[in-house]
Parts: sequence; C-alpha cells; structure tokens
Amino acid sequence: MQTHLERFIRFLAAEKGLSTAYQLSVRQALEAFARFLEMENTNLAQTGIDTLSAFLRHLQDRGMARSSMRVEMVHLRIFFRWLAGTGILEKDPSVFLEMPRQGLSLPHVLDQKTVSNLLESIDIQDIPLGCRDRALLEMIYACGMRVSEIINCKLESFDKDEAFVRVLGKGNKTRLVPVGRSALDALQMYLEKGRPKLVRTGTKSHIFLTIRGRPLTRERVRQILRERARAAGLEQHVFPHILRHSFATHLLENGADLRIIQEMLGHADISTTQIYTHLEQQRLNSIHHRFHPRG
Repeated sequence: MQTHLERFIRFLAAEKGLSTAYQLSVRQALEAFARFLEMENTNLAQTGIDTLSAFLRHLQDRGMARSSMRVEMVHLRIFFRWLAGTGILEKDPSVFLEMPRQGLSLPHVLDQKTVSNLLESIDIQDIPLGCRDRALLEMIYACGMRVSEIINCKLESFDKDEAFVRVLGKGNKTRLVPVGRSALDALQMYLEKGRPKLVRTGTKSHIFLTIRGRPLTRERVRQILRERARAAGLEQHVFPHILRHSFATHLLENGADLRIIQEMLGHADISTTQIYTHLEQQRLNSIHHRFHPRG
C-alpha cells in the first residue's frame, strides 16, 4: 500500500500539477485507509465494495462529519481509478460505492440576550480600541456582514445621513444594508473619537484600523471577537460568522420576510437563506416540547 501511495502522490504532483495542500489531503486519507486495512488484516488486492463500505462506517463511528467523509471517499475513488488504470488492480472496486449524503448542516447562532450582553460588555468609552471593537461587532451583527466585507468597508461606503452602508460582497456584487440605531451610534462615536487616534501616515480610507493605522485582517477580527467574548463570560466557541447567522435568525424570529433577509445577506439564491427557516422550526419545536402539556 505504501509503495503505491507514494507513486500516486508523485503522479498527482508531476502529471496533474495539483497543489501541495491537495497532495497532503490525499495522503492523509490514504494513510487512514491503509491503517484500516492493516486493522482488518487485509490488503489492496482483496479490497472490494464491502471493505470500502466498512471503512465508511468506520469513519462514521469515529464521528467524522459527512462533508469530510465525502472528501475521503473522493480521494479513495481517484486512487482506485488510478490503480485500475495502471494495471495494479484488475478492476476498480469503488465504482459502485455510494457516497455519503451531504445532509443538512444548521448554523450555530447566539440568542438575542447573549448578543446584547456581548456587545454591551465592551466599554465604548475606552478610546480608541474599546469604541472600535464595539462599533466593529455592532456593525457585523446589525448588517449581517461577512468578515471579508467588514474589513474592506471604507469611509465612502457609509452614508451617515441615510443610515446605510454599501457592502461589496461575493462576486463583486454591491448591496445596500441599513445600519440600526445601536450600530449607528457606536460607529459614529468611533469615527469621531476612535478612528482619528488610529490614523497614521499612509492610512487608507478603510473604516476599521489596527493600532498601526492599517486595515484589520480576518484573523485580527476573529481574535478581537474571541477576546471580547471571553471577557463577557461566554463559554461557547464564538466566531465572526456566528454574528451573521444570528443577524439572519433574529430577523426571522421577529417576523422579517425571507426575501428581505436574502437581499441583506447578499445571497444569490433563496435556498441558501432558507437554512434559517430550519433553525426557526427547531426553536418552535423546542418551545412546544417544553411548554405544551402533552408536548
């Protein structure tokens, strides 16, 4: 197995020109399969659909997500196709292998009280970093912005009088998103008192800046949220996209139309936005089970 694995990796690199990261992903999948074969006291020549199905169940029993299992099986299919194509195996045993279904992955969200506690725990009078972080997280939550969108937001994107922000989303598509009162107040204070203290020579027009006057990076935004969540006493894992998910879920909970939420999120397809209706259904089911006398 190891000899064939190394040859296959060289084939991916030399003839297919695939990236080092892809090669590493394939290697990890095949090494996991090699360990499984050893554990089952079998080998490549004896591998059939039953062996592959058993490996799939093995991955599932270990708690691997379906999306990751699909990646593993794709790598195995390519490997076995190569083995059969080069004559190492007489036939490809993975031809009739049924791929794991993707399944429905529901996003994690924070409830409305938790979001409020998180935001209000940041001292807006702490200038410049407190008011920057408060405005940053208020904007992500109020507008449902992706990290890439908030860090690229510029002064000219914000219309203070109309309380709108122009967001450049995926595919260079622009959308206008209203800024709520709490976020508007926090942003105006930051722009008036916080941002001027962060501006340095060569600073561009990005709204949110580091202490050195440069645009915030994705990782820095994640770090800021982690630090602020920890300071607020949140025990769960919190990441910027959870605020975007919470934005959409809370709008839906409070009666907003799904099409409006789609537009504000910048989703090209309504089916992407409909994931939040599943969350709302879960919430309603939970309430029914908790409070109905025969729930």
